[in-house]
Amino acid sequence: MLARQSDPIVAIATAPGRGAVGIVRISGPDVRPLVQALCGRALRPREATYLPLRDAQGQPIDHGLALHFPAPNSYTGEDVLELQAHGGTVVLQLLLARCLQAGAEVDSATGQPRLPGLRVAQPGEFTQRAFLNDKIDLAQAEAIADLIDASTEAAARSAGRSLSGEFSREVQQLRDALIHLRMLVEATLDFPEEEIDFLQKADAQGQLDRLRASLQRVQQRTRQGALLREGIKVVIAGQPNAGKSSLLNALAGAELAIVTPIAGTTRDKVEQTIQIEGVPIHVIDTAGLRDSHDEVERIGIERAWGEIAAADAVLFLHDLTRAAQADYQAADQAIADTLASTLAARVPVLHVWNKLDQAAESADRAPSGLRLSARTGQGLDLVRQQLLQVAGWQSAPEGVYIARERHVQALLRVQDHLDQAQACLSAQAQALDLLAEELRLAQGALNEITGEFTPDDLLGVIFSKFCIGK
Repeated sequence: MLARQSDPIVAIATAPGRGAVGIVRISGPDVRPLVQALCGRALRPREATYLPLRDAQGQPIDHGLALHFPAPNSYTGEDVLELQAHGGTVVLQLLLARCLQAGAEVDSATGQPRLPGLRVAQPGEFTQRAFLNDKIDLAQAEAIADLIDASTEAAARSAGRSLSGEFSREVQQLRDALIHLRMLVEATLDFPEEEIDFLQKADAQGQLDRLRASLQRVQQRTRQGALLREGIKVVIAGQPNAGKSSLLNALAGAELAIVTPIAGTTRDKVEQTIQIEGVPIHVIDTAGLRDSHDEVERIGIERAWGEIAAADAVLFLHDLTRAAQADYQAADQAIADTLASTLAARVPVLHVWNKLDQAAESADRAPSGLRLSARTGQGLDLVRQQLLQVAGWQSAPEGVYIARERHVQALLRVQDHLDQAQACLSAQAQALDLLAEELRLAQGALNEITGEFTPDDLLGVIFSKFCIGK
C-alpha cells in the first residue's frame, strides 16, 4: 500500500446506494489534464462550478458541481478533484469508469496518458495520503474514522476534538517535556567531568514527577475516550426465568427478546447496544444456566458461558420470588462458583435481584445486591449507573477526546518506562545509562500514538479499516 503512494487514485466517496448527491474523488500529483477531459474547461481553485460532466464523446453523463483543490491545499496534500453529481448508483459508476478511462487516454498535446497509473483507491487511502503528506497525524487520522463510526452524540463530539488535534497536542506536550528531560540526562552523560550536576541543578526529579502527573491526567482522559468509542460488553446471566429477557427489553426500551413464564425460552443470545450517558453498552441476553437434557438448550447454555468468558462485566440476575428456596440458592451458588473460576478477577459481577414488584417483602431478606423490577422499571436507573461505574466511566467533562485501545496501551508502556526511570533516578548510584534508555523508550511509545516512527504494517492495519473513498 505504501509503495504505491505515487499512483493517482479515484473512488466514489459517498456511501453505496441511492441519494440526492454522490461524490467521486480523485487525488494525484497533477489532475489538471483530467479536469479538462471531464469538465471541458479549467476550474478556478477551490470554487464550485456547475457544468456538464462529460463522457469520451463529449456528451453529458450528468450535470453537477466540480471542485479543484490544487496541492498542497487539499485534504490529501496532493491535487484533488471532486465531482458532485446526482447520487444514483449507475451515475456514479459511469463517472468512476469515465475517470479511469480519461486517465489512460493519450493527451493530443503531449502524446502521453493524461493521468498515467490512475487506479481505484484502496480503503482509507485518501486519509493515508493526508497522513503521509503531514496534513494530519495518525491520531487525527483515526479520529476521522471514529467520527464516521460514532454511535453516540458524545462519541461524535469527542472524535471531533481528537480530529481538531486536542489529543495530539497533549501528547506533544508530554513529548516536549520528555525530550527536555532526556537532554539533561544526555548532557550529564556527555560531560561527566563537569563539576556542575546538571540533573540536580535543573530539578530533574521535579521534572520527572510533573511529567508522570501529566501522564496520569492524559491516561484518565484517554480511558474515558476509549470507553466512548468501544463501549463495554455486558452479559446478563442467571437461572431460567429470572427475568433476563425482561431486563434486556427494559434496558433497550423495546421488545427484543421473547418473554414467557416458561423456563428456557431463550435458546440463543440476543444482543442490543444501548446508550447510557453517551457510552455504548453492548448488552447480551443469554440462555438460562442450568443442567438440561434438551440438546438445543444445552447448545444455548454453552454459548452463554462463551459470552460470559468474553464479557467486560456480568450482570448476574436473581429471582426474589425464589430467594428463600434451598434448591434455588444452591443452584445460584453453583453458578457463582463457576463465574468466579471462569472470569478473571478484573471482570466485575453485578448481583441484581429482580421481580421486586412481586416480592417486595423478600427484598430485605435477600443477599446483598441491587433490587429492581424489570416489569415496572423500578430500580432500573440504579442498574444503569452501576454499569457505568464498573466500566470506569466518570461524568464526561467537555474536554474528553476519542481514543483507541492502542492509545491506552501505548500510554501504559510510557508509564512503565517512566516508573523504571524513576527507580534509576532514585538509586544511590544513579544508573544514568539506564535512565537515558528508559526515557528514550518512553518517547518511542509516545511517538507511536501520533505516527512518528510507526511501523508500516501498523499503518496498513489502521487505514484498511476505513471506508472506500476516505
